[in-house]
Amino acid sequence: MGAHPEVRDVLETAHAAQVRELDAAGVLVDPAWRAAFEGVPRHAFVPYFWTGRGAGHERLWGEDPDPEQRARWLRGVYTDTPLATRLRDGELVSSSSQPSLMAKMLNALDVREGHRVLEIGTGTGYNAALLCHRLGDDLVTTVDLEEEITESARTHLAALGYRPTVVTGDGARGCPSRAPFDRILVTCTLPRIPPAWLGQCRPGARVLAPLSTGLIALTVRDAELAEGRFLHTSAYFVPLRGATAAPPPAEPSYGLPYELVENERFQFMLVLTAGALHAREALDLWRGEGRPARERFGVTVTPEGQWSWLDDPQGPYVWPLGETG
Repeated sequence: MGAHPEVRDVLETAHAAQVRELDAAGVLVDPAWRAAFEGVPRHAFVPYFWTGRGAGHERLWGEDPDPEQRARWLRGVYTDTPLATRLRDGELVSSSSQPSLMAKMLNALDVREGHRVLEIGTGTGYNAALLCHRLGDDLVTTVDLEEEITESARTHLAALGYRPTVVTGDGARGCPSRAPFDRILVTCTLPRIPPAWLGQCRPGARVLAPLSTGLIALTVRDAELAEGRFLHTSAYFVPLRGATAAPPPAEPSYGLPYELVENERFQFMLVLTAGALHAREALDLWRGEGRPARERFGVTVTPEGQWSWLDDPQGPYVWPLGETG
């Protein structure tokens, strides 16, 4: 932003305070990622955002003539929360992810120097900037479906001197022209893993993606097999748009005990097994297996199909994962 010196000072102070907050929360354990968060200010990628207000939405932006509104924008940008950055007909289509969750995902991505990374879901460009800070522009490719989103992100990135490859296209198809990749980082919720990604990965590559309400960490053996377990972390993102179909709806939860309908870990299993288990079946299994946490679940991807599983990919608890679009 073209801010006055005193405004820049406030922004820099707020940015530094957020880095300290993330550090205190224990999510910046890798010094290289701490340096990235120190070097990339969030406000440069979120010049405005939308917040719910009454029956509609209110736009807060950094150039508002009202100083109180500018202060609300600043507090929002440097709060550890996701921010709605694009709405269409009242529906969220793009957002800036929660910084602490971004840090957890970047740590879990387990990048090494020289790794080529594909990001699915460019959004504001903030995450791509963090990747560029760590790896360099040439090793980072980011894809989003709409030109309006990618052009805005490209502008934000260039303003800070970052120039990764920004592609407008269907993220479900990956980016074959930039393959092979060592890591794929996904910032939108999937119903299943797009098969095209596996063929664009080097053997041993890691795919980290939101699925159900969790994060699946897959190891790619080759173009025909990937397998892995969920992380402990919960994750809620805008759904992937494009060739991949929307996830099947969860079974109605009528008749289930309210405290379990609201139980976050049970909801994870309910969404993960939607279309394969009735809600009551899912509840009985969940109780019978000691209310399993996310990390006991996993996913296997092959040409014959994709399935989620509890404890063991060979069974006895295995369910088909989603349906193709």
